[in-house]
Amino acid sequence: MKRTVSIPVNLPRERFLPLMGFCAEIFNQHVDWALANKTYNKSRAHKDLYARLRLEYPTIPSALLQTVRDMALEAVKATKFKRLPRKKPTSALRYDDRTITLRGRALTLSCIGKRVKVVLHIPEYFKEVYETWEFSGATVTYSKHSKQFWLRLVFEKNDPPKEEKGDVLGIDRGLYHLAVTSEKQFFSSSKIRATQRRYLHNRKKLQQKGTRSSKRHLRKMSGREKRFMKDINHCVSKKLANLPGISKYALEDLTSIRNQRRNKKMNKWMASWTFYQLEQFLAYKSEARGKTVGYVDSRYTSQRCSRCGHQTSTNRKKSRFNCKSCGYREHADINAAYNIRDRYILSSTPVDGGAGHSQLSNRNGYAHLVCVDNQLQAASACRRGS
Repeated sequence: MKRTVSIPVNLPRERFLPLMGFCAEIFNQHVDWALANKTYNKSRAHKDLYARLRLEYPTIPSALLQTVRDMALEAVKATKFKRLPRKKPTSALRYDDRTITLRGRALTLSCIGKRVKVVLHIPEYFKEVYETWEFSGATVTYSKHSKQFWLRLVFEKNDPPKEEKGDVLGIDRGLYHLAVTSEKQFFSSSKIRATQRRYLHNRKKLQQKGTRSSKRHLRKMSGREKRFMKDINHCVSKKLANLPGISKYALEDLTSIRNQRRNKKMNKWMASWTFYQLEQFLAYKSEARGKTVGYVDSRYTSQRCSRCGHQTSTNRKKSRFNCKSCGYREHADINAAYNIRDRYILSSTPVDGGAGHSQLSNRNGYAHLVCVDNQLQAASACRRGS
């Protein structure tokens, strides 16, 4: 399990900016060599390029040159020769145990010439990770907008033991509600939509104006909406991860949700939907608490009745769900959260016909749940009584 501590640092620009530029050139040369030779073997790259690059860039520390080589070949391996990875003159630099040393709050970094020494000021909310986790590496980045260097320190520790006892929580993510759980907990998107519309309106007006002051104001506004959504997703994921009695979270797999054709308004709305960021935040916060996140097929979770399994598009009308077969009524997002939870329990429960295991029957071409474990039976009984 890894965590990153981001700290602004004052580094000498006259030394680190040229270093970043040289390392970007070294990175790009390794990428060109890898594509020309159709290999990302580090030993071969070292044999072919190391001696020449040491002569061409004598001020670059040898350990840092090897780190850049590893980054370039790993990037080529990740893209499988389908793209051309490139570094810009101010791209990030990765440091490992050969190029960085951390003792207490004193940090030394390899650079052109002698090492640079920095005394870190750790924010209060990072102290637990900084003081109790094991340091494993760092990345130095530079923001051209604020002309500020940032140090991304990476810490790691062993994963906590998994929670075996606990319920499964189904979570339905949507546009009108950021998240709705199978315990009937709503996280509304009304404030989010209002804020996004305000930012969109202000951007349109300033872009139409086109003056120097409007462009300056646009630069000042840039990133605010992204930071706002990041804060919302952090708050929601933290509340979900801290729910007591929950050991597993079931989410829909929304990988290709944006590939469908929609109208212009819906496409713009979908583009600003940060469902993946919420998913990632929930995954790492749950991992730190010994909980797990699972995924199920997202098809027809809003049209299928969570009580009888009947599935038709007429079951749902906007936020209302009314089953045409058994008459079951519920909020459409809550019904979807039930289906997500039940589908996850069904997929993770072995089927052998024995006691305590699920039995399957096929209705309307889809396997649905007849009887799972005690948790699901209790939940179904609770819904019948409501």
